[in-house]
Amino acid sequence: MKIDVIIETAPDKRFEAVIDPDKEYGLSFGLLGEGHSVQECIDDFYVSVAEMKELYAKKGKVFPEDLEFTFKYDAASFLAHYSDMLSLSGLGKITGINQRQLSHYLNGVKKPRPETIRKIETGIHRFANELSQV
Repeated sequence: MKIDVIIETAPDKRFEAVIDPDKEYGLSFGLLGEGHSVQECIDDFYVSVAEMKELYAKKGKVFPEDLEFTFKYDAASFLAHYSDMLSLSGLGKITGINQRQLSHYLNGVKKPRPETIRKIETGIHRFANELSQV
């Protein structure tokens, strides 16, 4: 079963990975990963998976072995993760969103509306497609 895991930024600027709360997977447990970097966060998420497997084994329960995790960024965590590689000015040009507005999303001052998130995603995907042509 494919499970979407959302990488978010926490109020303390750390990253968190949580199972997408907007989707119903029928799981009787939750999983969480935390870290100062995205990779730490993902690694910790897999530690959480291992701990849950162990807990299930101790209780004599069967842990679903067919889980496949796909990690996705929310807007703020994407901006935080890539802000040292891509400037907000550059991201503004890629997405068509004002640099100041991107800064608000990055710093958690504001949350982007769904249509703004789609605009960011579309711009990033278009840019990634252009890069793949090299």
